[in-house]
Amino acid sequence: MINALICGINGKMGKNLCELIESDGEITVICGVDRVENTQLPPVYTSFNAVKEKVDVVIDFSSPAALKGELDWAVKKGVPVVLAATGYGDDDLKLIKDASKKIAVFKTGNFSLGINLLVKLVKTAAETLGESFDIEIIEKHHNRKADAPSGTALMLADGANSAFGGEKEYLNGRSGMVGKRGNEIGIHAVRGGTIVGEHDVIFAGDDEIITLSHSARSKRVFAAGAVKAAKWIAGKPAGLYDMNCVFDNL
Repeated sequence: MINALICGINGKMGKNLCELIESDGEITVICGVDRVENTQLPPVYTSFNAVKEKVDVVIDFSSPAALKGELDWAVKKGVPVVLAATGYGDDDLKLIKDASKKIAVFKTGNFSLGINLLVKLVKTAAETLGESFDIEIIEKHHNRKADAPSGTALMLADGANSAFGGEKEYLNGRSGMVGKRGNEIGIHAVRGGTIVGEHDVIFAGDDEIITLSHSARSKRVFAAGAVKAAKWIAGKPAGLYDMNCVFDNL
C-alpha cells in the first residue's frame, strides 16, 4: 500500500483526492498538511516538519506558497512529490528543477488525461498546418482562479509552439491599436461563475477554421489524474516527470 500525504487536504481538491483514494486499493491517505491542524484521521499538520508518519508520496494541490518547505522536507526524507498547484514563478521553477536532481518530482499544468491528449493533438495539428494557420487559445475558468493565463493554456501553447522550434511569442490578450498580427500565439483568459475549465485551440486559415476543445465538467478529473501520477511515481528515481510518463504506461 502506498502512503500519501496530501498538501492542501482541507481544500476542494484535497477533499476530492480523499474521496477517490478511499475506494482505491493501492494507495491510502496517511496524513495531510494544511493551514488548520486537526488530530482526526487522517491527521493534518500545519508544517511538514511536524509530520510523524511514514510517507511514500506527496500530492500537492495547494499553492506555490507551500513549495519551498515542501521540497526541503521531501528532499530530506527522500519522498517523491506530485505538484498539482499552478501559478509557479521563475524562482519556484528553479526550486523544482533543483529538487528533481535529488528526488522524483512529477509536474504538469493539468492532470486531466483528456487535456494531455489534447496537447498531443494540438502539436500534431500545428506540425501539419504550419505557418498557413494562425493559432489562438481561449481558456475559461471560475471567478476565483487567481492566475492567468492558466497553466493548461501555456501547456497547449507550448505544444503548438514546439512545431515551430519555440520561436512564436505568446500574446496574452489584445487591447487598443495592436496592428497586424505578428509571429505569435494569442492566449485569452475568461473568468466567471463556476466554470471548471474549458480550453479551445483555434487554427484559423484562409477560408477555414479548425477548433480543438476540451471541457472539464468536474474537478474530479484532475484528482483522478493526480492519483494515477502518485501511484506511478512512488519508488521512482530522481528526475522531473510529467503526464507523458503516465500515458506511456496506460
